[in-house]
Amino acid sequence: MKSDSFQRRILRRLLPVTLALVVVLPGPVAHAERLKDLASIQGVRQNQLIGYGLVVGLDGSGDQTTQTPFTVQSVVSMLQQLGVNLPPGTTLQLKNVAAVMVTTSLPAFAQPGQTLDVTVSSMGNAKSIRGGTLLMTPLKGADGQIYGMAQGNVLVGGVGASAGGGSKVVNHLSVGRISAGATVERAVVSSLGQGNTINLELKEGDFSTATKVVEAINARFGAETAAAVDARVIRVRAPVLSDERVSFLGALESINVIPALMSAKVILNARTGSVVMNQSVTLESCAVAHGNLSVTINTDNQASQPNALAAGQTVVVQNSTIDIKKEPGQVLLLKAGASLAEVVKALNAIGATPQDLLAILQAMKASGALRAELEII
Repeated sequence: MKSDSFQRRILRRLLPVTLALVVVLPGPVAHAERLKDLASIQGVRQNQLIGYGLVVGLDGSGDQTTQTPFTVQSVVSMLQQLGVNLPPGTTLQLKNVAAVMVTTSLPAFAQPGQTLDVTVSSMGNAKSIRGGTLLMTPLKGADGQIYGMAQGNVLVGGVGASAGGGSKVVNHLSVGRISAGATVERAVVSSLGQGNTINLELKEGDFSTATKVVEAINARFGAETAAAVDARVIRVRAPVLSDERVSFLGALESINVIPALMSAKVILNARTGSVVMNQSVTLESCAVAHGNLSVTINTDNQASQPNALAAGQTVVVQNSTIDIKKEPGQVLLLKAGASLAEVVKALNAIGATPQDLLAILQAMKASGALRAELEII
């Protein structure tokens, strides 16, 4: 009796400790991200620039002028601007010139004199622009205004050679790059310093994430500093003075926010057969039957010749053999999965190829077993 009472007293003392340990055990820790990785400041953006130019100095690998007359027209127009007038009816046979398109992006707050990297792409039938020099090319924006000038030696990360009717090419020879090849000539006016508010734009619109961002900003800078306009735009009150606003934006971008879990989504690439799914995907219990069907066709070409003295012709006869194999399919029971690891384990149990998995996932979605949105790219 004393022993039993002693054991009951020990259990009464250990039971609260055990329950406390169960309650204190932490769950999965959510990963916090910086606000600058979740959102961008409205008005702070890049602007695409494009220009048409000529690459000269090629080693006979330029455009064939008979098939690309615009290259000849560009050369004639350039020579006229330089004071060289060709006699009427002159036919140019150019081998060392290629017409190209020059592209780059004008970053936010870029000022005149700043240099940019440009990409030079052949638009004719030039075999290679390796070793060429881009002549001065104006770079225009969407409004037709010139925002930069590009010129320099083109660097192509490839090589090619041909001899005796054979050729070998490594990498791409019709696209090159010029580091610091463009100079900014005009700045884009920014609206960031106007007014006493700025707008943050979430990269992925989500009401839950927008609410968490507003709460984090108000906790850092005080109540009513930020307010959500919709699932993507958040309006934030900011200082009026430029130096104070820059410091405020620097502190604003450094705030850590735990984003909400995204909606369950499965991405299917029908061209490559790849399947990507996020951690919110779940699977209900379902049964799947899968079997493979293969068709093999072999053709054997044989020559049928007549006798030596017979009046006939030699005929090629094709003997085709068709073999159809169907592997027996089996019905597999896939249990419900509440995590991504369980879903992947269940899909691997099917033993299907990635191409077959595309159709299986679509069938699962139609039956309601796959709790996710299917997106085919």
